[in-house]
Parts: sequence; structure tokens; C-alpha cells
Amino acid sequence: MTLASIKIQAQNYNTMTKNPSIEKKIDSLLSIMTVEEKVGQMNQYNGFWDVTGPAPADGNSALKYEHLRKGWVGSMLNVRGAKDVRAVQKIAVEDTRLGIPLIIGFDVIHGYKTLSPIPLAESASWDLQAIERSAQVAAAEASAAGINWTFAPMVDVTRDARWGRVMEGAGEDPFLGSRIAEARVKGFQGEDLSAVNTIAACAKHFAAYGFSEAGKEYNTVDIGTSTLHNVVLPPFKAAAKAGIRTFMNSFNELNGVPVTGNSYLQRDILKGDWGFDGFVVSDWASINEMILWGHAKDKKEAAQKAVTAGSDMDMEGYVYIEALAKLVKDGTVRESLLDDAVGRILRVKFELGLFDDPYKYCDEAREKDVIGNAKHHEAVLDMAKKSIVLLKNDNNLLPLKKTGQKIALIGALASDKSSPLGSWRIASDDETAVSVLEGMKAYQDNELVYAQGPKVAMEQTSFLQEVKINTSDNKGFEDAIKAAKTADVVVMVLGEYGFQTGEGRSRTNLELPGLQQELLETIYDVNPNIVLVLNNGRPLAISWADAHIPAIVEAWQLGTQTGHAVAQVLYGDYNPSGKLPMTFPRTVGQVPIYYNYKNTGRPSNKDNNVFWSHYVDVENTPLYPFGHGLSYTTFEYSDLKLNKANYAQKEDVKVSVKVTNTGKVTGKEVVQLYIRDLVGSITRPVKELKGFELIELKAGETKTINFVLNKETLGYYNNQGEYIVEMGDFEVFVGGSSVTTLKSDFTLE
Repeated sequence: MTLASIKIQAQNYNTMTKNPSIEKKIDSLLSIMTVEEKVGQMNQYNGFWDVTGPAPADGNSALKYEHLRKGWVGSMLNVRGAKDVRAVQKIAVEDTRLGIPLIIGFDVIHGYKTLSPIPLAESASWDLQAIERSAQVAAAEASAAGINWTFAPMVDVTRDARWGRVMEGAGEDPFLGSRIAEARVKGFQGEDLSAVNTIAACAKHFAAYGFSEAGKEYNTVDIGTSTLHNVVLPPFKAAAKAGIRTFMNSFNELNGVPVTGNSYLQRDILKGDWGFDGFVVSDWASINEMILWGHAKDKKEAAQKAVTAGSDMDMEGYVYIEALAKLVKDGTVRESLLDDAVGRILRVKFELGLFDDPYKYCDEAREKDVIGNAKHHEAVLDMAKKSIVLLKNDNNLLPLKKTGQKIALIGALASDKSSPLGSWRIASDDETAVSVLEGMKAYQDNELVYAQGPKVAMEQTSFLQEVKINTSDNKGFEDAIKAAKTADVVVMVLGEYGFQTGEGRSRTNLELPGLQQELLETIYDVNPNIVLVLNNGRPLAISWADAHIPAIVEAWQLGTQTGHAVAQVLYGDYNPSGKLPMTFPRTVGQVPIYYNYKNTGRPSNKDNNVFWSHYVDVENTPLYPFGHGLSYTTFEYSDLKLNKANYAQKEDVKVSVKVTNTGKVTGKEVVQLYIRDLVGSITRPVKELKGFELIELKAGETKTINFVLNKETLGYYNNQGEYIVEMGDFEVFVGGSSVTTLKSDFTLE
């Protein structure tokens, strides 16, 4: 039983020290603003006309343009390019009564023009410095194009690979997700938000969007308070503590209330307990969508509920601009709610330096110099290599020999220069990725034969369209078979098309789409010496491949430098070090599947009968567990020690372990520490990640790695959202994945 517990006082995070000068300016500005102008600051419009051309004369665009000239628009999104941003900013600053500058938002998710790997892939690196650098590159390019606010990072924890937006986050674990959230916030915002090469970040989607039922986009969420506080909220809290300046609420409901109108999340937790003093923006039209949810009968009620709950800015919903001023004037909504929201928005604009120089992000010469420069390509290549995970390598088939081999490269994705860019790449250009074919051609001392095989996508797709997958046109099979028959090694690049993941891309089948599984099995029949390179944006169910294919490389969608990164790993010029941030299932029927599950009352078949927690057609274990990833060398863990066995309430638990490179080449390893709280007032998972360190060891080298467990890592949140550390027995596990068995134990007294 639990002996006792310590309740940790809730911390109020004033994420940035308020600047008295800015606060005085905010108060002065609010005092002269009309209700309509205040509402205008809470109104965000999507780009609606060619800003360098004539003003729109009629229709919805004309209305938006009129609002812009009146000062009734506080922000615009999807206006990009220094020239266009200057043009629209000029109207806001020079043609309106108060001249309040716009904040320009854009989805800079994994780069602007020069693309890093998709965020899930970056998370597989477990390299926080590289992830921060990736966000810096994105911020530098976006800010040079006139943008000063990104709708990133997405910090939703998710356990369901069917959900298309898993590609946009850090995976299934709240601890890893929290560290990555901090790194991305630091990368986007830097040390000085007013610097010309930084942009305001936005934590999304607040909250629980990653738990959408059935992995279906825009769906309801129904989770308990323990999951909310212990799994969902920690990365958001970490982002707030790191100083993030904006939050975005999400499309889902929680406990029957659309989160856009959820006061508990936005007022009580975010702005109350956490002391967040930035602003909250809705997701696209999510305030208006409360009507469709059945939570508001019309725009008037939707506006009232959203502003009362703490939603500060309406993204393309037309709700605040149409209803909010009237609600204030008739006494239904207090004007002080507007003052709070507008004050928050103005604060971020002041911090960005927009009042000092509204055109600071509108330098066309800087735009030309910064976007796509060589250093950025070097950075995204480095990030791409670090993101690759070696899932399997029987008989050391990899790395490939650099001379004397005939290699057949097969798969339509191998020559594709758009799909590797992944989803959420709206500022990048099609056909700009280095293909795997191009990357492998750089190694000229082998004979390389390429055969496309059947198409994956039937036609050119876009961010707004469904991808039509080829399920019938098997043209290309014969060429692929011919190439494979005479090859020493076959490299097959298979997976998802770039726009098969992302928003609105939920799937019920996690196997290789279209004809690719048939192609894989056909080639295996003529030459089983296959390296399977996966290009995908989510975990896939590849049980057949695992059972038959000797080498499998998880190469995700790696962005602009995809081909060079893949080729350098395949040929051994870069030793892979990535570890999975999400569990790979054996079959979609196991989903949601995750490592930090609860034990249940019947975890095993100790009575040798059917009545225990299991499936009758597949084992419980995943295909590849969270934290899994191989190297071209091997690592041995030993001598796990704690400095003692019993600890007082507030003592640090010191853990050490020796890690030895037992192979023949230098390699990197992510040393992972997990704990299990054996008995809790709320049941605890079988394992929880509480520390990790990325190390590099030369062949034969041994290092001692030290971890410290304290009140911040040993406790959890009870169902009232209070953080507690309970006394009792704990187990500690250290190893190279979540299935490590090297363990010790201790007691908190």
C-alpha cells in the first residue's frame, strides 16, 4: 500500500517577466479603443486577395478589405513573402485610425521553404539540440518572408497511428514530448522575441486532440482526468514554462464541451494555474463549429461562450466580428473580457517589436539571402540523418558495400521528389526534395539499376485533396522483377505518399498502401536479399516484412535532403541512431498501442486459461516498441546502481549505469531511464520514461551515465489535477528501449 504522499504546491508560471513599459502602453491603447476596434484585434482573416493588385470590389473579400481598413483585423494568416506582407501591413498601420500592426501567422510546421523531416521523424532523433536548430532554421526563413508567428509546435500526445496528425507531433510519451516541446519553443522564439530572425510559437491543440476517438479527425474525445493531467497536459505545461507566447485550442470536445468553449482548460488551468500571459487563438473556424457540435445555437451564443471561456482570437470564424460588439453593448459580455483578450494580443505584438517597426519582417533583400541558403540545407540534412531509425538488420546486410555490387533500387517513391517533403509544406515547392535515387547515384562505384514499379499515387495531389492510391495499375512489375533477379542487393523504397498523413488523413489500414505489399512479396520471391526503406508519416503495421525482410530502415518523410540522408545511412557514412517515438503495432487491431500501459488485474495467463487480458489472434506485444532503434554497432548495459536503497521524502535518487560500445565502429545510443511506481492511489503504468541521454561511444569505449530522479519525475497528478509524490516502492529500468529488463529498485520513506 501507499505509505504517504507529498502534495506539491501548484506553480504559477509567469512565463515571461512583464515589461512595465509595455504594460503601460497596452493600458494606454486600450483606453482609447472603441469596442469595435477591440473586437477587431480578436479577429483573424485568411489571406483573401492579391495584396499587390487592386482592392477587391465585391463579395466576401471586399468585406474583409473594408474591415482591414477600419482596424477591425488583428491578424492575418497565409499572407507570405516580404513584399506581400509589407503591402497588407501598410494598410493596417497607415490607413487605420490607431495604426495597430498585424501579426502575420503561418503553418511553419517543419520548415518554411527548406524543409526538415516531419516532426514525428525529428522526434525519433531524441536529439534536442538538433530539434531546436531545426526550429531555428524554420524561424529564420519564415521571418525573412514576413511571417512573425507560427502555428507550431503541435504537442499533442497520441497513441493512435490511424490519426493522420501523428506526423505533426512527438509521439506517444508525455516526458519525451515535453522535452521536445521545450526545444521547439526555444528554436522558434530564441532568446529575444524581438529579434528579426525569431517568431512567436503556438502550442497546439489545447487539449486532448491526439485522443480523438477511432483516430478520426475532428472527432470527439472522451478520456479520464488521470489521462488528461498525466499524459495530455504535461507537454503543454512544458511549453508554457518555456515561455511560449500563444496557444491554439482544438476541434474536439472534452467532457461534452468543445474545448474552444472550455473554461476549465483555458481560464482555470492555462491562464490561472499556469499563469500564461500570452493569447489563445481558435483553430480554423472552431468557434463557429460549436454550433454544429450542438453547444451553441447561433454565432451570438458561440461568441459569448468562447470569449468567456478564454478564447482570445477567432481564426476565420467570423463569429467575434459579427456578434461580439453587440454582446458587449447589450451587457451580455463584459468589456473587461475584451480588454483581457486584446491586452494579451497587444502584448505579443509589442514583444515582437511590431510597434517599433511594423515592417521589420519585410526586407526583400534579406528574404532572398536567407531562404534556402547552404547552411540551412546542411542543418536539415543533419536533422534528417539523425531522424532515421534502423528497425532490423539481420546478418548485417547494412551498411551496403561501396564497391563491387549490383544494386536494384525499386519503388516509385525512390524517384519521387515531392512525396518526401511530407505533409504541412505549404510554403515549399513541389519537386524540390533530393530523391533516394539521386542520393544513391552519388555513390558511383556500384552498379545501380532503378525500376519504378507501380505508381503509389494515381495523380498529382495537393494539401487540400484526398490522395488517390493506385490499387489496380500494375504496370512496372515486370521491370522491377527483372532488375531484382540479377542484383546482389535490392533496396525497396515503399510507404505512404506525402499527403497520406497530416490533417484530415485518418486511415483504418496501417499496412503498405496500394500495390506495394504485393510488389514487396513478388520481389522477395525472386531475390530475398532486400533492404526495405520506409517513407511514411505514421507507424505502419508491417508484420509480413518483419518476418521476411532482413533489413528495414524507417526513413519517414525527411524533407528537402531526404535522398542524401537515406543514402549516407545505407552506405554507412552515417551510423543510424534514431529511436522510435511511437510504438509500431503488429496489426491495426492493436491500436491504440503504447508502452506505458496499465498492468490490469489480469495481466498474464498464470492460470493457463482464456480469462486474461489478451487477443486470441495476435500476441499483446508490439512489432517494434517505443524507444527501439538499432545501430551498425552494438551496446551493452551493465552495473546499474543507485546510491542507496531508501530515500527520505525530498531526497534525490541518483542512478548510474555503464554503457559499452561492443561493436567495431563509433556509434550513438539513446540511454533511456524508466520507472515504475509499484503501488499508487491511482494505478500507475508498467513503465514511464523519466530520463534519457544521447551519447556517442567509440568502438570498445565505456561511459558511466548518471541520472537524477526527484520530486519532478517521481510524482504524478491525482484526479483533482494536484501533483503528488507518494511514498512506497519503485523500480528503475535503464536500457536502449522501453522493453529493457535491466532494473533496480528503491523505496521512498
